[in-house]
Amino acid sequence: MEAIWNSIKIAVKMTIPEHSYRMWLEPVEFNRVENGVMVLSAPNYFSQKRAQDNYGSLILSELKKISGENGRYIIEVSERRRKTGLVKVQKSIQLPLPNENIQPHYGRFLRKDFTFDHFVVGGNNEFAFTASLSLAAKKNSQQNCLFLLSKTGMGKSHLSQAVGHHIISQYPEERVYYLTAEDFSNEMVQAYRTDSIDKFKGKYRKECDILLLEDVHSLSGKERTQIELALTLDTLLDADKKIIFSSCYLPGDIPKLNDKLKSRFSYGIISSIEPPNFRTRVRILQKKMLSNGYQVQEEVINYLASELTEDVRQLESGLIGVTARSSLMGIPINLELAENVVKNIAQRKKNITIDIIKKLVCKHFNISLIDLVSSSRKQTVMRPRQIAIYLSRRYTDSPLQTIGKCFNKYHATALHSIGVIERGIKDNGSLKKQVELFSQKLESGNF
Repeated sequence: MEAIWNSIKIAVKMTIPEHSYRMWLEPVEFNRVENGVMVLSAPNYFSQKRAQDNYGSLILSELKKISGENGRYIIEVSERRRKTGLVKVQKSIQLPLPNENIQPHYGRFLRKDFTFDHFVVGGNNEFAFTASLSLAAKKNSQQNCLFLLSKTGMGKSHLSQAVGHHIISQYPEERVYYLTAEDFSNEMVQAYRTDSIDKFKGKYRKECDILLLEDVHSLSGKERTQIELALTLDTLLDADKKIIFSSCYLPGDIPKLNDKLKSRFSYGIISSIEPPNFRTRVRILQKKMLSNGYQVQEEVINYLASELTEDVRQLESGLIGVTARSSLMGIPINLELAENVVKNIAQRKKNITIDIIKKLVCKHFNISLIDLVSSSRKQTVMRPRQIAIYLSRRYTDSPLQTIGKCFNKYHATALHSIGVIERGIKDNGSLKKQVELFSQKLESGNF
């Protein structure tokens, strides 16, 4: 019977994505035969459910081909894991619930759809996916650190959270911390204010097994936070803990970052994620369509994939826009509807230039172009300049160095300006409204 199960695994492996096989079926092993039923063993309850729900029919079909019409099987949880793992699950606050947002030990919730199963693998992200899965599965004991690099909207957060989901499900006793670098900085500042810095240090240095730290470029200029984080990372790496960083910039390109932290960020694998090609974009849309229960014709999917080429978020925006308009207006989804929905999305970046953004900002704040690109540090000039740099990064494809030159600034200053506005949007309602107003004008073509 064990030979039959091995044959089934080989057959199923040929029909499903390799990463899905490695994650869910490769760990399932033959256990025994009981009353003519083949009993298989999964490492935990989550794996058992995934294997049964997603691949149960495939397994049964192959079993009947090999052993005849009466072939039957069941998947149990490994008795060893049941004895050693169940108690740990009961004591742990991390519950491996596949259909709910999961709360790690500390930090932000993991989105329920940000799992490896929901990630579409293509040539643009295959290495990043493989490296993330390897770290999550703990197959390479020497791989403790991974730095995910890409522009916004390419899937860094998805992969980072997928690692968290996988570890929580496979190793429920592990303590996973998922947060942004800004969260870490704010928590440290609060710890100093409340005289609880020792508790803060102990939490990250002694109570953390896997650290998922997003947007590390936001640490630019935060010297005290950088020192504390570098010491924390040293402690975690010395203890053989796993760490994933994510950023829009290479460690060496982040301004005002101390050498120790640059070294820590570069310690492991640095993997970039590029924009998806047409075939991958089609598969992303098909995946989103199926997971959300949408019914969209193939020609519409192909049209969206050919027009929306910037990033995954833009693809999702187009698909949601098409289905939402169809539902609200009670009209079928067709090419004409898709063209109406995506024409502004596809055209806005082609029409928006840095010069247009400069003129729009100058007009709104009633300052001259000369003032905007000057070295003036007056708040009446510096804030509009920071907003213009932020909008240039968001609405054009120009690299940071080019944006900096357009404002007579170094790329480090441009990055600092972007960070100031990103943080200000979260805390300053007035600034948020200003940026939203500019965004509306740019996206509507009203400039």
